[in-house]
Amino acid sequence: MKNTPVDYQAVQKVIQAYGLPDFGKATIREVVAISTELEQQTQTEFIHMEMGVPGLKPAQVGVDAEIEALQKGIASIYPNINGIPELKNEASRFIKAFMNITVSPESCVPVTGSMQGTYASFMVCSQCWPERDTILFIDPGFPVQKQQITVMGSRYESFDVYEYRGEKLREKLESFLSKGNIAAMIYSNPNNPAWFCLTEDELKIIGEMADKYDVVVIEDLAYFAMDFRKELGTPFEPPYQPSVANYTENYVLQISGSKAFSYAGQRIGVTAISDKLYQRIYPGLTKRYGGGTFGTVYIHRVLYALSSGTSHSAQYALAAMFKAASDGTFDFISEVKAYGRRAERLKKIFTDYGFRIVYDHDLDEPIADGFYFTIAYPGMTGGELMEELIYYGVSAISLSTTGSNQQGLRACTSFIKDHQYALLEERLKLFSQNHPL
Repeated sequence: MKNTPVDYQAVQKVIQAYGLPDFGKATIREVVAISTELEQQTQTEFIHMEMGVPGLKPAQVGVDAEIEALQKGIASIYPNINGIPELKNEASRFIKAFMNITVSPESCVPVTGSMQGTYASFMVCSQCWPERDTILFIDPGFPVQKQQITVMGSRYESFDVYEYRGEKLREKLESFLSKGNIAAMIYSNPNNPAWFCLTEDELKIIGEMADKYDVVVIEDLAYFAMDFRKELGTPFEPPYQPSVANYTENYVLQISGSKAFSYAGQRIGVTAISDKLYQRIYPGLTKRYGGGTFGTVYIHRVLYALSSGTSHSAQYALAAMFKAASDGTFDFISEVKAYGRRAERLKKIFTDYGFRIVYDHDLDEPIADGFYFTIAYPGMTGGELMEELIYYGVSAISLSTTGSNQQGLRACTSFIKDHQYALLEERLKLFSQNHPL
């Protein structure tokens, strides 16, 4: 243990200072803080794979539109709580162009990033029916969404979909939904952290079960059209971004500007509610608010209470990016394919030194290369591997924090620099020598 790139005693001291009883359950922010502190203390470069932060420049078309809006003075004006018409119209058109789904502009609502979009969705969904107070997570998933449920004081249930792909998914969903306490279910597609993509058959199953039990599906599209195995970037032409919206009208889509457009810093996204769900009246909402539909409660009660609207200038940025993408003048998919190229190189380095990819297939098809991938090392739990790699200047998060039952880590490709491939290989070679198989 002495022969490691990062000083053994320094690592021990910093980790102990955080008072974590189980390092494997450390949050993303805690892992970032520990690795950053060690990097500064020991002057040893870390390979940061823990944070899902865009590693590309923001889309220039968005930057230009936002600057123009600010120069016109809109920073002094509260934005309309429903969203500016330009964004609502372009969001509707973007969804049609890249998903072939029809959602009216009225039902497209700007939010302060998908984080706020999911928080508001959880809140409204859990208030629709007095007897339904639980959100079902089709895991693995984004750990902070469960934290949102905890902050709300609500409830959630979850299962790792690893063993329930294909038709097995139907029976598993039935076992949860038949109890009558589930208000909504949520998943990400492509998946954070495993990067698998639910198939059309699986999305159809989810849609059918949502209709059978009258449950809302929250589809988190944070990594919109980033399944690079398919050419999803041509507007108004197939193939389209797969969606449960093809199989049910009980859906809420979360479309983020953060990853697809590298616009994370401005906290901007759109919640698209199906037109039927937007207009629906629920007994729980009527009792609590005295009236209103799902959509109007979402906007005028919940979003208004949370933030009184979404950044005015950022709405102009997202509207411009949506418009340029739909017009075919901005190929946003080509921009983000860099993540796929990074993943391919990184996965080869890890597997060359004895690691394996945990979530490696979508049923019978090899998983895509993209923003995330998952790794494991024989004989180690996810927590043990996460801590051990810290000594080698490599930081990632344990899959256990994502609702996965598998032992391993989530690795993000976004911060990898060109010179770090050789550095990673050098360190993993030493790791494999110290941990022979």
